[in-house]
Amino acid sequence: MIALQLDDLRQHSDMLRLRAGKSVMVRFVEPRDADALQDYFRSLSVRSRYNRFLGAMSELPQTQLDRFIHVGEADGFTMIATIPIDGIETIVGEARYAFDADTSSFEFGLSIDDRWQGQGIGSALLKNLECRAAAFGAERLFGDTLRSNDVMIGLARKSGFAFTNSPGDWKLVRFEKHIERAPQEIPCASWRLAARQIAHQAAV
Repeated sequence: MIALQLDDLRQHSDMLRLRAGKSVMVRFVEPRDADALQDYFRSLSVRSRYNRFLGAMSELPQTQLDRFIHVGEADGFTMIATIPIDGIETIVGEARYAFDADTSSFEFGLSIDDRWQGQGIGSALLKNLECRAAAFGAERLFGDTLRSNDVMIGLARKSGFAFTNSPGDWKLVRFEKHIERAPQEIPCASWRLAARQIAHQAAV
């Protein structure tokens, strides 16, 4: 895994353009974001939280929140999508991912604030996740969702993912996409930088 220190996090931020011309900042979560991230999950509708965590949950348990806000611990990474609202940086989406070097697989899950769904944030996050997966040298990225989660299934289908059964749970469907980009072809500038860092770490 790439070792990211807190001082390095901001160089891996991306400004993504949405369909309506708005911009959303995507960056790694930091410990200072703990309260805002918890408030974000609490503000999701019951259905959105259920879809995100594959079960009933009103908020993140403290142990899980701690894992979310510490980038790279237990091989997990959390990023947040933010938009300034009334001068305040506001979380409108999040994604968490992990890379398994043994299988060259990049697994992720994401959510979008109910009030901001349908504005292209989910599609933009999926494209950004593909950049991050390519930077790790992943050969595929995938996620699991409930068969009843029409929104996520529609988003994945529109983004070119294929579908298969999720191993071990008939209630879930797996969506996956093979990555054909070489690291030097990654379209996100900050993730070309990350790819060079990963290659350097592998060489030393």
